[in-house]
Amino acid sequence: MTTQQDQQDAEFMARALYLARLGLYTTDPNPRVGCVLVKDGRVIGEGWHKRAGLAHAEVEALSDAANVTEDTAGATAYVTLEPCSHYGRTSPCCETLVKAGIKRVVAAMQDPNPKVAGQGFAYLKAAGIEVSCGVLEADALALNRGFIMRMTKGRPFVRSKLAMSLDGRTAMASGESQWITSPEARADVHRLRAESSAILTGINTVLADDPSLTARIDKEVVQPIRVVLDSTLQMPLTALMLTLPGRTLILTCNQTTAVRPEPVEGHKEKLQKLQDAGAEVYQLPGKQGRLDLTEVMKFLAAQEINEVLVEAGALMNGALLTENLVDEWIIYVAPSVLGDKGRGLFSLPGLQKLADKKQMKFQDVRQLGQDLKLTLTPR
Repeated sequence: MTTQQDQQDAEFMARALYLARLGLYTTDPNPRVGCVLVKDGRVIGEGWHKRAGLAHAEVEALSDAANVTEDTAGATAYVTLEPCSHYGRTSPCCETLVKAGIKRVVAAMQDPNPKVAGQGFAYLKAAGIEVSCGVLEADALALNRGFIMRMTKGRPFVRSKLAMSLDGRTAMASGESQWITSPEARADVHRLRAESSAILTGINTVLADDPSLTARIDKEVVQPIRVVLDSTLQMPLTALMLTLPGRTLILTCNQTTAVRPEPVEGHKEKLQKLQDAGAEVYQLPGKQGRLDLTEVMKFLAAQEINEVLVEAGALMNGALLTENLVDEWIIYVAPSVLGDKGRGLFSLPGLQKLADKKQMKFQDVRQLGQDLKLTLTPR
């Protein structure tokens, strides 16, 4: 039975989640967190975490209350993630809440970070503060899927974006594809980019399109890291992305695993030139002459990358699908037909029988301009 207190908790937590979403494009590698301070049924302060290295949501809310001379003693703090209890770039939020005289803390979810993981709640309880957890938990989990995945699975949350015609083609046989989809769909892609920690593509896409892989939206955004999988180090020194601000990571196979490795000296020379051009080049283990995608994901997690948006061709998407490394597929469908010589969505040479088909589950279907946006997950 839902009590009045439960309803009030849900109401104020919804506000805290709204605040947390204001950091959707800026908090990487940290989670998005919001906080609301309530006393006698009235909001006396609120805040959200804006950027890594800046104040956490709880501190922002306490500062907001102080700015209007509100007394926080005896107040309830509604926070979308368990308050931290360790020293990092900032001091522990638990300690700050105790000093502020907070009497009750309501959290949406426990922090999956092993450095916290219940220790924040324990600290608060030891200080005599009442603690509740689980209010609007599903919403909080959805807001930080990448951070949670990195902390619990050691890899990022991976989303792949694809665009196709009604007959399942991503481009003409020549590679021409600009533009299959509508301006509305392309604007949505920039929103997805802005939400992502990194954009992952393959060297074939770089050679064909010379993309910038930047997020262009009308809000403040921390630009995603650009990641190029380039097993044999074909990256052009003239690539557009090398001229742009921000990080560009080039992942290549180490010398013992590449099928067609360049001569060692030539390889080293190219690597040095790319580094001089501003790229970060890393040599990772390979598998059958290509980068081991599981190792790639582990490496990206070690780089504190929470969410990856894949923008690549049929070869990489087929490999990711085969290895079950994509958590969410976003497919834009345009009302056009490109013909049977056009390029397909996935390269899956291993599929020979219907029993081998790859199953997905529809999560959402909506219209964007003249196109459909399909959201699917692995079944």
